[in-house]
Amino acid sequence: MSTAMVNPAITGARGLRPGRYGISGLLKSEWTKLRTVRSTMWTLGITVVVGIGISALAAAETRSHWATMGPGQRASFDPTSTSLTALLFCQLAIGVLGVLVMSAEYGTGTIRATFSAAPRRPLVLAAKVIVFGVVTLVVAEIVAFASFLLGQALLTAPATHASLSTPGALRAVVGTGLYLGVIGLFALGLATIIRHTAGAISAFVGILLVLPIIIEALPNSLQFDIRRFLPLQIGGVMMSVNSQNAHSFAPWTGFFMLCVYAAAVLVIGGILLVRRDA
Repeated sequence: MSTAMVNPAITGARGLRPGRYGISGLLKSEWTKLRTVRSTMWTLGITVVVGIGISALAAAETRSHWATMGPGQRASFDPTSTSLTALLFCQLAIGVLGVLVMSAEYGTGTIRATFSAAPRRPLVLAAKVIVFGVVTLVVAEIVAFASFLLGQALLTAPATHASLSTPGALRAVVGTGLYLGVIGLFALGLATIIRHTAGAISAFVGILLVLPIIIEALPNSLQFDIRRFLPLQIGGVMMSVNSQNAHSFAPWTGFFMLCVYAAAVLVIGGILLVRRDA
């Protein structure tokens, strides 16, 4: 392969020969890809608008109906969860972006050029994971904190409201951003395995939203045992202060399991990435 055929974003910065690139060059290349495509701005924009907008509406609606709520509803009310609830919808946008980070290159055929310039495929996947993971985590944490602060500002007295110093609130806000970041990496891993945009999105939505519906048909004892392992259940617990119960894992235990899921699909995807043709 001639030097002229090598992507300058990978080799030019450090003058490395073809096949002797560093991770810094790959990170720059993946960052350029991520920030220059429309899907990134659209999906992250949807995450911001939906996360902050719907959370504000939920908080304002709750405040307006506070006087009509019964004593039991007021006692069990979780202001932190109310201001973060919309971020469960944001995981769909984050998941779609995670799928596109990998599958879009297969769809356009540019993955061949990427692997020609960077033959060490696991390193390419690692660069995608790092760049996408950092961007998603930063955006998710910003949206989580903004949603919480705006939501609590709208939950004025006499409605129950929280602050970051409220027990469990900071953990829930930070955990929400972490959950969205890892669920995005899970989607990226699925796309690495499936390589087709529609198929990977279908698998992601099926695991996230359809599988819980299917489990509803099982006996209650099995429902409780299985549901605690589902990403949606784990996310709901992480975004809440009061939702932990005997049928769900503790927030950080569930988050660890979610990290295991993401790592597993990424490892499987990395193995298939090496073994299959581009």
